[in-house]
Amino acid sequence: MDAILFVGHGSKDVAGNEEIREMVKVVSEKLSSYLVETCFLEFVKPTIAQGIAQCIAKGAARVAIVPITLFSAGHAKIHIPAEIDEARIRYPHIRFTYGRPIGVHEQVLKILSSRLESVESSGGWVDELQGEDTAILIVGRGSSDADANSDLYKISRLFWEKMKFKWVETAFIGVTAPLMDEGVERCLKLGARKVIILPYFLFTGVLIKRMEQMLESFKERYPENQFALADYFGFHPLLQHILRERALEAIEGEAKLNCDMCQYRTAAMEHIDHHHHHDHDDHHHDHHHGHEHDHDHHHDHHHGHEHDHDHHHGHDHHDHEHDHRHDHDHEHSHEPIVTGKSGSAST
Repeated sequence: MDAILFVGHGSKDVAGNEEIREMVKVVSEKLSSYLVETCFLEFVKPTIAQGIAQCIAKGAARVAIVPITLFSAGHAKIHIPAEIDEARIRYPHIRFTYGRPIGVHEQVLKILSSRLESVESSGGWVDELQGEDTAILIVGRGSSDADANSDLYKISRLFWEKMKFKWVETAFIGVTAPLMDEGVERCLKLGARKVIILPYFLFTGVLIKRMEQMLESFKERYPENQFALADYFGFHPLLQHILRERALEAIEGEAKLNCDMCQYRTAAMEHIDHHHHHDHDDHHHDHHHGHEHDHDHHHDHHHGHEHDHDHHHGHDHHDHEHDHRHDHDHEHSHEPIVTGKSGSAST
């Protein structure tokens, strides 16, 4: 039997954990050929080790571990792979495969667009939602991993390209800068009179509730401006589709490098679809980016470069309920890309 083990982050908020369980239950209905289980990284059980044991106890000979995370940060790069390594030692007769996070995915942009409808349905701004004086502030959890933070900036830029709002800015609820209040202040300094805060969160939890409280403080602090908080991802059908996609990749051992937004891949796939029924046996389509990567790459925890992590577990980095930066010695064998901490996504 093949098993798919979805790994949620886990929260101190009971409602957030229940939303993860409900989402996996819905997704599992379209994965009826597999045993599907849920586990969590922290705060709630079953743990990853317990989830793996549960799959094996039910007869699984192969277990695909799929992270329900937005980006590839510390949990996806370090903690989950470490759990899998331990499981391989504990269960040498079981095959383990590892899926990839949601990442920068074209369907996510559609989810974000649809979540703006929650602002429209609340009334008041309907005719002016994309007015010249409206800014979108995309707010993520925040990470000590620079790659994950830069991915949110990429999402913001792609969203600006897609939606054509005058301003699409980026901020974080904790760990790194700019923080949410700094992001709001920047939007107002740029000239926005209306600010729509768009949470880049999968489910509810402590941080979503904190954002709701902060929204009220913004309204009091800036009475001449208008503020609205859009819905988080939640049970969006496209999110269900992405998770099912990631699960099938993992169970088939075909979790690839993240090329979902690549214009070359899109063009190549259109070309393949056009010729598929005519001469697909005579043509080979190469996916060149100006760099080489293996699209048959199996995620056995190799990232194509070595990470030298000095990872301190003594701090509480886990639900990010603090608003200060953690200093991690996170060295890579390649030269780091230096980016600004703030700036308009439209520039």
